[in-house]
Amino acid sequence: MVERFREAWARLLTPLARRLLAWGVTPDLVTWVGTAGVVASALVFFPLGYLWIGALGVALFAFSDMVDGQMARLSKRTSAWGAFLDSSLDRVGDGAVFGGLALYFAGPGDSVLWTAVTLIALVMGQVTSYVKARAESVGLTVPGGLAARADRLLIVLAAALLAGFGFPWVLQIALCLLALATIWTVGQRMHAVYRQSQQQESHQEQSHQQPSHQQQSHQPAVEYPDHPDSSDPGAVGRDG
Repeated sequence: MVERFREAWARLLTPLARRLLAWGVTPDLVTWVGTAGVVASALVFFPLGYLWIGALGVALFAFSDMVDGQMARLSKRTSAWGAFLDSSLDRVGDGAVFGGLALYFAGPGDSVLWTAVTLIALVMGQVTSYVKARAESVGLTVPGGLAARADRLLIVLAAALLAGFGFPWVLQIALCLLALATIWTVGQRMHAVYRQSQQQESHQEQSHQQPSHQQQSHQPAVEYPDHPDSSDPGAVGRDG
């Protein structure tokens, strides 16, 4: 859902990206600072019960995930390392957000049940991203699913913000939905990868069998004479 508005956000952030580049700031530095801000906001404010402050802090630094990409495109510095760094630190930030909420429920929230639900959403969210990355590494594609990363982050931050303003049930509902959505998405992606792998194996088997059939069809036919060759002295004896 959020991915549809990525281009619009990128255009809005272009002036900021240009300014940072003019100051000599690199996209990698923005990625590191943004991740550090997300981790600090989530692991400091959430466990203490300051949910709305933590949500705003995480949201502020999470914008760096779009700023660094726009900076890379404007400066034409896109690289495999930048993509790898961005994706890897995204996992760190996601872990900090859900980990901070799990610490909140284990502390001020005082709920073993919601701690467990939060951990399920955390683990399955990480698996959702891993399944996609692993499938793409072997040349397969996966559908977006119900719970892409940007959607998960938006939902949990909005719910944490409302919970901080006195609506704790909103966060609980959001975590339940995210846990179920990530489980569904993992299953959906694994099923898609399984079908694609089976199709690839079927095509490979057909490609291996086809040359052997062609080779058999091109073999010259062996002709046998209807009558023994009179020039062969043993022909009559063999017939007899």
